[in-house]
Amino acid sequence: MRILKPLSLLFSFALLANCIHAQPKPSSPQLAWHNMEYYFFFHFGPNTFTDLEWGHGTEPADMFNPTELDCRQWVRTAKAAGAKGVIITAKHHDGFCLWPSKYSTHTVRESKWKDGKGDVLKELSAACKEYGLKFGVYLSPWDRNHPDYGTDKYNEVYVNTMKELFSNYGPIWEFWWDGANGEGPNGKMQVYDWALFKKTIKELSPNTVVFSDIGPHIRWVGNESGIAGTTNWNTLDTAGFTPGKGSPSRDTLTAGNKYGKVWIPAECDVSIRPGWFYHEAEDSKVRTPENLFDLWLKSVGRGSNLLLNIPPDRRGKIHPNDSLALVGFSNLRDRAFKNDLLSGRKLYYKIDNRGNGRADGSVFIPKDKKSEFNKVPVLKNEQMISFSKPQNINCIVLNERIANGQTITGFRIVFINGDDRSEITGTTIGHKRILSFPVTTAKSIEIYLTDMQNRDNLKTVSAYLIDESLIEKQ
Repeated sequence: MRILKPLSLLFSFALLANCIHAQPKPSSPQLAWHNMEYYFFFHFGPNTFTDLEWGHGTEPADMFNPTELDCRQWVRTAKAAGAKGVIITAKHHDGFCLWPSKYSTHTVRESKWKDGKGDVLKELSAACKEYGLKFGVYLSPWDRNHPDYGTDKYNEVYVNTMKELFSNYGPIWEFWWDGANGEGPNGKMQVYDWALFKKTIKELSPNTVVFSDIGPHIRWVGNESGIAGTTNWNTLDTAGFTPGKGSPSRDTLTAGNKYGKVWIPAECDVSIRPGWFYHEAEDSKVRTPENLFDLWLKSVGRGSNLLLNIPPDRRGKIHPNDSLALVGFSNLRDRAFKNDLLSGRKLYYKIDNRGNGRADGSVFIPKDKKSEFNKVPVLKNEQMISFSKPQNINCIVLNERIANGQTITGFRIVFINGDDRSEITGTTIGHKRILSFPVTTAKSIEIYLTDMQNRDNLKTVSAYLIDESLIEKQ
């Protein structure tokens, strides 16, 4: 057995320590994805006309006939609502392609819409470019129509359809995989070649972020309610798991893994209606602006992104009821976060002044002046903001510097007004954490962080007084 020399032993321990404390970090495309925060899902296809949620793959192509299709209206609606991108169901489980694919005979080419010369993806991708929104695609691997489904040949068919999408409709910002896997028209199930699928996308478009239950770049949040966990780690362990039935438990997907080895943040998908596709019977069941605001707090406000489904109707337009709710939702967000009570105010670090004869460390220095106190221990995890006069507050927004990884494991926020003190606590922050609570009056706010690396990874702090009827019941 080789015996390490003392110097080698010290080097080995240092290397081990670095491995233990190394934090997964987001890639540049993932950081850009975090900043998107909120975008639309468009479920559209034969199900729009059959009132089904999962088509059988046997529906005649002629059923698809959106005579007033207006993708520019879809994108204008998204932009007006504050969404930063869209994702379209280019092919759902029924196998119908919204573009004239060379690798299928069940497409818009076989429909009577525009005499078979229409192309939904072409119109939508062009509209996104026109209005400056990102364009994303959902392409179900399950295909209940294609005759090759359930054979080795189908994996190549699926890869070829991906190549068509990236070649003809790019750039594609997010690619969405549904893990559903059922029988095809021949009664067989497909063994998906996920490694080949991922390799293909990486070669075609390395900056595209890919969603599935386990990424590789974004994970499902574990529910279709649009709600992230109050503890929500951007990291996940994926070894031994596959999308679909082979994914981690829903609880794990909702919360992530505290010490997960891969950066795979959660995306919250939810529909503005009870169903994912348009159903006329649901026109009166559209979510209210207040309900959408609550979903915002429980998705974006817990460090995830919100993917809100807005299903176009049989005309090929966004229904007025959906548009009204979205405008109301946008107005609520604008009003709630218009006036940051901390704007222009300095953040202070606490310093340990006990060495100067004081019995406590309750002295604070401006964060931007910390270099002037290099001989005094600066407690970067203990911070303070003060007001010239007491302020009423019922909402705090925290942002973590996630480019450095997600290292904050807990926080405590104390509101002080003379002898009155109250506090709120939490665990993870991530890209954004929105905390709402009953109105409290504060002359100063103290923030106490617990950080894996014992440092200040807090990027920004904001405070608001929002409509009390909108605050999240925690």
